[in-house]
Amino acid sequence: MAETGLSEKRTCSDQGLGHYLPGDVPDANKWADCVHCGLCLEACPTYLETGHEHQSPRGRVHLIKSVAEGKVEMDEAFMDPVFTCLDCRACETACPANVQVGGLIEEARGQVRRAVPVTGWRKQMSRLFLEGLFPHPERVNKLGQLLRFLKSSGLSSFARKSGLMKLLPQHLNLLEQVTPEPGEPLRKKYQEVIPAQGVTRARVAVLTGCVMDAVFGEVNEATVRVLTRNGYEVHIPQGQTCCGALHVHAGEREAGRKLARRNMEAFAEADHVLVNAAGCGCAMQEYPELFKEEPEMREQAEAFAAKVTDVSRFLHHRGFEKPKGEIRARVTYHDACHLAHGQGVREEPRRLLQSIPGVEWVEMPEADRCCGSAGIYNITQPKMAQAVLESKMEYVPEDVELISMGNPGCMLQMAAGVLQHGRNARVVHTMELLDRSYREGDKKEV
Repeated sequence: MAETGLSEKRTCSDQGLGHYLPGDVPDANKWADCVHCGLCLEACPTYLETGHEHQSPRGRVHLIKSVAEGKVEMDEAFMDPVFTCLDCRACETACPANVQVGGLIEEARGQVRRAVPVTGWRKQMSRLFLEGLFPHPERVNKLGQLLRFLKSSGLSSFARKSGLMKLLPQHLNLLEQVTPEPGEPLRKKYQEVIPAQGVTRARVAVLTGCVMDAVFGEVNEATVRVLTRNGYEVHIPQGQTCCGALHVHAGEREAGRKLARRNMEAFAEADHVLVNAAGCGCAMQEYPELFKEEPEMREQAEAFAAKVTDVSRFLHHRGFEKPKGEIRARVTYHDACHLAHGQGVREEPRRLLQSIPGVEWVEMPEADRCCGSAGIYNITQPKMAQAVLESKMEYVPEDVELISMGNPGCMLQMAAGVLQHGRNARVVHTMELLDRSYREGDKKEV
């Protein structure tokens, strides 16, 4: 296998691609405008933690470009900064030249995984989760059922009290503690079509997701209730699958393409594809990048991506029923990276939350600073993820009671931070608070 990889690299070099393998090469247009000004440095979590140039956006861009020029090999020195990147896109927001660092990082990871495939236990873990679990919704739901049983039966609590959970690495132990008791998956609880309340304004399709539906089923339920409350007929295509974000982040781009094709087919009849998970929405809007070398599929992906919208943006832009139920609490908001930096959705969730009677709004300083979740980064890079979380918690207002956000990974990571720091705040999804206000308002009217 190693000899084949070296042969492919020589052929690639002969074609002017440096040390990259043919096909799906990092796009030179994405780095062409980088002038190494350094405005991205203060936005980069890993640079702020290490102070190392190769752990900065411009350092990574330089490395990716250098491999294309044949100056740098795809070795460990290249792999480490490429995979240590949180892919949070904060550098893209800071960059005056709009250099697409996130796209470059994902393309570079794809190249690394082809040139240096994972082996040993990492390969087994990759097969278990990326191949055996996430692409299969029914398997993810069974995992959710197992978690629900462990939580509801008291076995999880017993394991903690007995000290068994201490056998797990600390970061996994912490994540287990903050993982909620899963509700019933949306696709099992509802029919494929859920009628609107009152006059139907439009028909929308909802991505249920994998982790969101298995672990945060109540968030999905709240999302559906909010949409039907606002006059939308909700469709839940049964053929949908994992969005592929975790696969693309891991460098498994071909697996990501397979999932993208399945979702584009499943949502083919939808006019609007609504998503309540920031990472999923961003990944689906970037499907065209996966098919850049397949013109016909890229055209389909572009048409599909244009239909994908975060649910908070959709509701805000199209108008929503103002909630009447009071939620008397001090509320702040955390910008999930792939919502703020990836999709440009910032003000819309804030406006939804601020419309709720009784809410005392507290703006979080550095609200769009990464929390360290980044998909499964907090599992694969626990040390750096913890350092980033510690930095994030410094900006969370001390006296808030609710911390709202729009991404499941962030919810778990921020809940872990709250637990570690002994805070009393509860982490919630934006749709949960809006739904709660609607239902409280209904009680008053009865």
